[in-house]
Amino acid sequence: MNLQSNDFELFGVPMQFAQDGERLSARWKELQREAHPDKFAAQGVAAQRIAMQWSVRINEAYQRLKDPLRRASYLCELRGAPINAERNTAMPTDFLMQQMQWREALDDAKTLQDFEGIAVQTNTSMREQLLKIEQLLDVGRDFSAAAQQVRSLMFIERFASEVEARIDQLES
Repeated sequence: MNLQSNDFELFGVPMQFAQDGERLSARWKELQREAHPDKFAAQGVAAQRIAMQWSVRINEAYQRLKDPLRRASYLCELRGAPINAERNTAMPTDFLMQQMQWREALDDAKTLQDFEGIAVQTNTSMREQLLKIEQLLDVGRDFSAAAQQVRSLMFIERFASEVEARIDQLES
């Protein structure tokens, strides 16, 4: 294992958005077995400390690779198209209009059925965004456009969390 490796190299998977979740999970378990600090007990405290650092690095990489949004963000950054969500908040007009409609629907929602309808819409939108991101990253290799889609997806995910919180409030 090399500390200079990116997450894809560390896991031995293609540097692309589309990934096999089972393969990632199996590789994570394999890497964790290789780097487990107990395997280095006979080599002393320093070797165990390095193994612990590797274990942390492996876990961080796994968390990034298994989550589609984090994986897309990471790929964009590796390819020179940083997300910069804090500073780059420009969105297409149609996207902003959709967000306004969802906000209004959320403000007007009263019943569990209302909130669940909004949740279905946002989940559908998230799936569509992920498909666009996959197409842009793996086929079109348009990393700047993919970064824009990632920023949009980040907004949709935050909104979906708000909707889920409202549903949880109603159910409790």
